[in-house]
Formats: sequence, C-alpha cells, structure tokens
Amino acid sequence: MTPRLKSRIWVEAFLRGCQFQGKFGAVLHAGHDEAGAVYVVVNHLNGSHSLLGPTPGEAYDDDGNRRFEMRAQDLQWPELNDRISALRRVDSDIWVVEIEDRDGLAGLAPEKL
Repeated sequence: MTPRLKSRIWVEAFLRGCQFQGKFGAVLHAGHDEAGAVYVVVNHLNGSHSLLGPTPGEAYDDDGNRRFEMRAQDLQWPELNDRISALRRVDSDIWVVEIEDRDGLAGLAPEKL
C-alpha cells in the first residue's frame, strides 16, 4: 500500500505548486487535517468557476495521486457558494481550495466518469 499524504499537507503542497506557476490560491474552508475530502474551486477570472471534487470509490490512483472529477462548470459565485454550503452541511470536515486559473484547471486532470 502506498502511503497517503494527509489532507493538510496535500493542500499546502498544491497551493505552493500553484504559486510557483504564478497562480493565486487560498483555502476557503479548512477541513480535517488528516483525512478531509478536498474540493478545488477554479476561478477562471471571467465570472465563471469550476468545481472539482473527489471521485467516488478509490480516492487515489495507482501512483498515490488524488483523483478528482468535475462536479460543475461555468458556475457563477452565488450558485457555487450554495453548492459548497450544501457539501459542508453533509460533511464539515471537507477542504475547499480556490485557485485562480484563467486557462485551465490548476494542473488537475479530472477523471472522465
């Protein structure tokens, strides 16, 4: 079994990697340090946002990387905020990270389900 990074460490490393690429990022909600699910909001800087979340089932691929799926695209902030609030009502331990990326998905490649 491949050792897994704790959620807090993964988030910190992800934010640092985005910063290195010139992308601004911030934690919108800090969840459980060790095992909180991670959701990534990509702010496309044109008023639209994408929401990526953990895939159902196995959370990691064979290389030990977190797996994400596209949960929603082209959301305006009020609708996105409603979705995040609903996720937090179900699981208060989630992490929500926002990255500003005009052209992509902050280096994440969501699974095609």
